Amino acid sequence: MFTTRPTLQGTFGMVSSTHWLASQTAMAVLEDGGNAYDAAVAGAFVLHVVEPHLNGPAGEVPIVMAPTGGPVRVVCGQGVAPAGATVAHYQGLGLDLVPGTGPLAAAVPGAFDAWMLLLRDHGTKPLDAVLKYAVGYAEHGHPPVENLRASVETVRRLFGTEWTSSAEVYLPGGEPPRPGRLFRNPALAATWRRLLAETAGAGDREARIEAARQVWRSGFVAEALVRQARRPTLDTSGEHHTGTLTEADLAGWSATYEAPATYDWNGWTLCKAGPWSQGPVLLQQLALLPPELPAPGSADYVHLLVEGCKLAMADREAWYGDAAEVPLTDLLSAPYNAARRALIGERACHDLRPGSPGGRTPRLSTHAHTVLTGEPGTGPMGAGEPTVAKAPTSPVPGEPADGGLTAGADGATRGDTCHIDVVDRWGNMIAATPSGGWLQSNPVVPELGFPLGTRLQMTWLEEGLPNSLTPGRRPRTTLTPSLALRDGVPVLAFGTPGGDQQDQWQLHFFLGVALRPPVRGGLDLQGAIDAPNWHNDGFPGSFHPRGMRPGSVTVESRTPPEVVAELRRRGHLVTVGGPWSEGRLCAVAREPHTGVLAAAANPRGMQGYAVGR
Repeated sequence: MFTTRPTLQGTFGMVSSTHWLASQTAMAVLEDGGNAYDAAVAGAFVLHVVEPHLNGPAGEVPIVMAPTGGPVRVVCGQGVAPAGATVAHYQGLGLDLVPGTGPLAAAVPGAFDAWMLLLRDHGTKPLDAVLKYAVGYAEHGHPPVENLRASVETVRRLFGTEWTSSAEVYLPGGEPPRPGRLFRNPALAATWRRLLAETAGAGDREARIEAARQVWRSGFVAEALVRQARRPTLDTSGEHHTGTLTEADLAGWSATYEAPATYDWNGWTLCKAGPWSQGPVLLQQLALLPPELPAPGSADYVHLLVEGCKLAMADREAWYGDAAEVPLTDLLSAPYNAARRALIGERACHDLRPGSPGGRTPRLSTHAHTVLTGEPGTGPMGAGEPTVAKAPTSPVPGEPADGGLTAGADGATRGDTCHIDVVDRWGNMIAATPSGGWLQSNPVVPELGFPLGTRLQMTWLEEGLPNSLTPGRRPRTTLTPSLALRDGVPVLAFGTPGGDQQDQWQLHFFLGVALRPPVRGGLDLQGAIDAPNWHNDGFPGSFHPRGMRPGSVTVESRTPPEVVAELRRRGHLVTVGGPWSEGRLCAVAREPHTGVLAAAANPRGMQGYAVGR
């Protein structure tokens, strides 16, 4: 099979991320004697600098990690809703959805604390050693990718008229960042330099990291974040609102460790974050597979995976969240999924069909019922989060059809996500999907050089749902890194940006790895990444304005025409996208018997790279 690049192999260390500078930064840390966790933290802070349209320090990150000789763990870097973020408060403002931008959509920031917790407990490097790369790129500049320029263009009017602190950073001299010219963020560099200065006398390595966490929660960073949240800001409602984030919210939250949600399939064990994320959707899709699969890439194969995805996503809508108990054991059980599998017929289903695990009655939001019935004002909007790999004419609802050059006057902006995977020579492995706090989400905090996030837009303004907006509870995130064990041993870490599409693309990738013959004695990571991919939007999207496209399937144009024709015959509403338009997967692997390491990265978007030796 044709691949764009080889699957890298070596024995020292491997990194894959969505930006080459983050990948090489992480590799530099490995070369300097650091482990996979030191490397991932350093790479993540560089991602904040070089992909600010895709993530930021005040965003969020779920992390799945497998320490050598230890159990797989999840680090939850998803912050909770502030104490004042109640359904009643938002309804009192005349809102029926949480805005997609602005301070009302801001959860307690989670990414920074999660990375600090990981570095403190599992890293070996001091704080300044892992932050120096990000400080250098922010202070001295980096050549921006084209998609950064394009993203700033979509919000040029908004920045110029409303979010003027963002214009100071991203429109210096009135011009957006341009490839080939160094782009700097001196305010961000100054933030990290001040944080390092204020923690310099804290004591040993762990004490200094702990001091940095306190500066973030209750020092100058927290003070600036709260000031920003209190500033009236134009958001996607078309109105100016202030947020609910307070000093107490920031001081009272910290990242935590959790056991992963898992599912066993054909000798593999897949590990994901729990149902406060969409991670178990990948596990449910595996549980829905029949014992024998059609030929990969065939119409039968695509139909089976798409229809299974619709069932798992319908269960996500009815059952996943952090505001109520989730019956995950029943949702992943063999009897339940055998009954669900029987619903997959010859024809495409255009309905949203949540199940009844353990005999419970499913409940969907009123908004979901509205978009299902097509009542006036809903339309095919906002199903999922666009990926930067897509062309301006992407069929994903919610993406500006004109490339976005006239978008954004009312704050109607969109962002995406990053990913990084690392495995080191000792066998430590990590997968992380940083997101949120992107430049399109909120105005830049002038004193800090980065904005607040908008993850609360994924909650419902309706009481009694698992994903209802609830103070102290996490919004259900789309972020969903993966780690896989083979016969109980960690062998594979992977993930992708892409909002609601993430666990669709990851399923296809994982099956490609699991079913594909080995290359050079190892997993064919690059072949599985490069294979034509697809997604569907047949469920309420997680991002404002929470629309859906029943029956839709978007495929890459490299999909054989006969497969497209057969999918249409079966009732799928097929959109043929660009040849390299679906997914931004990254992956690293380790063969436990030989110690051979491997890595691969997505060619789509022309910025993800794997490195290693």
